[in-house]
Amino acid sequence: MSRRCELTAKGPLVGHKVSHSNIKTKRRFLPNLVNVTFQSEALERNVRLRVSTNAVKSVDHNGGLDAYLLKASADALSPRALELKRAIQKKVGPTTAPAKKAS
Repeated sequence: MSRRCELTAKGPLVGHKVSHSNIKTKRRFLPNLVNVTFQSEALERNVRLRVSTNAVKSVDHNGGLDAYLLKASADALSPRALELKRAIQKKVGPTTAPAKKAS
């Protein structure tokens, strides 16, 4: 299982562990991943995802899983989350974004 968030695509970073004598050795900084069950109102079921704690806060801030997935770009999502996004779009129907005025 890869250490990558299914919603934000956060993954491990590489850096140095620096000792007191300033010796640098390679190390990995892993994302804080948790298994979370979200409720999807559009699909009327629970969805279990492995996401970072930062993504949990983002989902709450955006008003739930459905709103977050509809707002998120497709290239940042995992294949499973992208499949959920398409199912939600199919259920909700076509949502039109407000037209921007040209200045």
